Amino acid sequence: MAAEGTGGELVKAVALLGAAVVMVPLFRRLGLGSVLGYLAAGLLIGPFGLQWFSDPAAILHVAELGVVMFLFIIGLEMQPSHLWNLRREIFGLGTLQILACLVLLTGVGLAFGYPLPVALIGAMGFVMTSTAIVMQLLGERGDLNLPRGQKIVSILLFEDLLIVPLLALVAFLSPLPADTGQSRWTSIGTGIASLAGLVVAGLWLLNPLFRILAAAKAREVMTAAALLVVLGSALLMQVGGLSMAMGAFLAGVLLSESTFRHQLEADVEPFRGILLGLFFLAVGMSLDLAVVARSAPLIVAGVLALMVAKAVCIYLVARLTRSSHAEAIDRAVLMAQGGEFAFVLFSAASAAGVIDATVNANLTAIVVLSMALTPLATLVLRTLSPAAAPSMDGIEAARDLEGSVLIIGFGRFGQVVSQSLLARGFDIAIIDTDTDQIRSAADFGFKIYYGDGCRLDVLRASGAEQARLIAVCVDDRAAANRVVELARREFAHAKLLVRAYDRQHAVELVRHDVDYLVRETFESAMRFGEAALRELGVDADEAAAIADEVRRRDEERFELDIASGFAAGRHLLLGNAPKPTPYTTPTRRSQPLSEETAKIAADASDAS
Repeated sequence: MAAEGTGGELVKAVALLGAAVVMVPLFRRLGLGSVLGYLAAGLLIGPFGLQWFSDPAAILHVAELGVVMFLFIIGLEMQPSHLWNLRREIFGLGTLQILACLVLLTGVGLAFGYPLPVALIGAMGFVMTSTAIVMQLLGERGDLNLPRGQKIVSILLFEDLLIVPLLALVAFLSPLPADTGQSRWTSIGTGIASLAGLVVAGLWLLNPLFRILAAAKAREVMTAAALLVVLGSALLMQVGGLSMAMGAFLAGVLLSESTFRHQLEADVEPFRGILLGLFFLAVGMSLDLAVVARSAPLIVAGVLALMVAKAVCIYLVARLTRSSHAEAIDRAVLMAQGGEFAFVLFSAASAAGVIDATVNANLTAIVVLSMALTPLATLVLRTLSPAAAPSMDGIEAARDLEGSVLIIGFGRFGQVVSQSLLARGFDIAIIDTDTDQIRSAADFGFKIYYGDGCRLDVLRASGAEQARLIAVCVDDRAAANRVVELARREFAHAKLLVRAYDRQHAVELVRHDVDYLVRETFESAMRFGEAALRELGVDADEAAAIADEVRRRDEERFELDIASGFAAGRHLLLGNAPKPTPYTTPTRRSQPLSEETAKIAADASDAS
């Protein structure tokens, strides 16, 4: 019987993994994203699809650990100083968005004919954005560490802080007999004690613990300790009546300056990915199609009304706080859904008698549908605006610029180039097409103008006709070639210095007759190699001589590449391919195996 039970659980595990392995790559191939793939897989195998699973709530409870681990990893990336810099976004922007959305969504509930307490509960559940879905979508787009991503993360953190006050408000709205004041004060004290205990452990216990474990050199123990920290902090916060995700995030922040930060992230990441995928599967299973069918008009209207109202409110708040139109639209679409905390809130409200079972089922279906629609909404937004123009707020386009030097491209390469010119006092004009880079450079005292150097009118507006020197510092090979063609034809008086992407690009630039070029990594790599020789005990003069010899061979090879075609000088490269071992003298004298062999060997010896 035990074996049969184990086999049944194994079948369920295989079904979960199989559904994810099939659906997620399929949806990603179709351009729909992994989140929607997980949701579709959950709906397919859940109790309202193929009925392979009957209790999605149990899976959802375990899978919430994926969200917890996600917040822990986010915390590891946020040093306390960085978190302090986000305080305005967390408490200012977060408060403004939550309050505005709560008022508007409550109004939507009242418009649907619900009494104020029920409308308020529905608004409270829907105002809390899904951390799992938003974080996953931000991660897939690579926006987590960008300014627009950090603002969204800040709002999500503030929402996690609101979990306890919102649950307290549910208890306040309950028509059932209230608990005694003493029990409420006990709960508050327990929460504060849990928070204080986590801070104390993070500051004075965790780093010494990991140092001891690292000295033991047992990798599996380090992995177990990383999971212990994540799950232990989540459990401590849960015992205190606080958010598990917030506890894991706080533990990550306390370890963000630890020397073990990268090791912890690597240990937790595989578990985070699997459990987060399981969370999305469980959300898909939770969509009760029978409830949707019975109350289809109400649920569909509720989803559309709440998502549109929340999106409009988020957009207005974003514009009010000086975000660009494109950023405000993106944030509104990304955060227009309800969150996983709504399931907890609606269950608590149902147990407290604030809402009945039917309202609970309808509200839950609305939240689940909104979560499923979010990836589709972001896909539609990306399709409708695939090449949205960058925001020009606070940025000046190149116009009537003057300077003896024109620098095109102000990335890491261009920034270093500018220092020598500025140190000598030359007037320089700088253009770039990266609006984020332009704004960032302004914080360091640079005035960068927006302009595409591939366009002749922009080059004229940037002062190329008066410039004595044009420095092409872009890291795009095709763009650099286009600038060179225009500059050579229209501004032949100016010296033309170009950053070459690689060796082949350098050959092309020579044929364009540029005045000077440098391969972007060659000289830094040469100095690196010379330093490596010195660190290995080679005399400094000998290391310098070897570096000079390598440069000479490279120049000779480069000349051959120009004269005879790319790779013509390949034979001048020093390779590390294994060479045949030379023959050595045998240690023992050979013995003939037959009389015929002995006679041949004797004749050969006499002849020699």
